[in-house]
Amino acid sequence: MTTVSGKTKNGFTYEGDYEQASAGRIVWTATFRRDGDYAGMRHGCMFGMQDTALAALDDLVKADIEATWTDAT
Repeated sequence: MTTVSGKTKNGFTYEGDYEQASAGRIVWTATFRRDGDYAGMRHGCMFGMQDTALAALDDLVKADIEATWTDAT
């Protein structure tokens, strides 16, 4: 399991983790906060990642977390 954290474009911070599941699948979960207060949680699954370099996974997962949160709020 790998840990990621960041800040969304709408001002929420998040902490999350992801792991490679099977057949090129990545599953992740993230908890969001604003000013330290709990704001919500999301989870997701990315497909077709079997040919993705390990160094690029963090950025791709962060982008998916960002999109899931900002498109939902």
